[in-house]
Amino acid sequence: MRHNKNFNHLGRQAGHRKAMLSNMASSLILHKRISTTVAKAKAVQQFIEPLATKSKEDTTHSRRVVFSYLKQKEAVTELFRTIAPKIAERPGGYTRILKTGFRLGDGADMCIIEFVDFNDAYTFGKTASADAAKTKTRRSRRSTAKKTDAVEDAEVVAEGAKKPAKAAAPKAPKATAAKAAAPKVAKKTNVGKKM
Repeated sequence: MRHNKNFNHLGRQAGHRKAMLSNMASSLILHKRISTTVAKAKAVQQFIEPLATKSKEDTTHSRRVVFSYLKQKEAVTELFRTIAPKIAERPGGYTRILKTGFRLGDGADMCIIEFVDFNDAYTFGKTASADAAKTKTRRSRRSTAKKTDAVEDAEVVAEGAKKPAKAAAPKAPKATAAKAAAPKVAKKTNVGKKM
């Protein structure tokens, strides 16, 4: 009899289920957010919450216990170095499940499972991630260069204040001008060729 044995086996035998949960938990730790079915997300949530609690105490023993579940050194390192400091004051509930609809093929209920402290949209930018502060994208560098050009243009206008003010037309970006000047080339395809 299996009275009151409420446990989702996920249609797998024990070894397969443990390996799948370990891999999904490692992916969640490394990427901070994964997309999966609701049933698997609930199982992963039960799997990873105790490990996150264990990671708050950084000892050799706790690292070995977490490694026995995850089986990946990179995931254990990421959990103890980046995730544990952010969740240090949180008493529990380290992950959240956001339902995203139904899968096209079989209609399975899909969701996103993510770490609560790593979503800036929900934390209102209170804790900016260290990675975002360190790395600057090309886009941000270009925008600062444009701002400095605008400042220089404004200074030139300020010096020549005696002249009547003209509305300066914005300069066209060089990249779009180069695209317009370049001739269009037909795309090569393998249609009609003998192989």
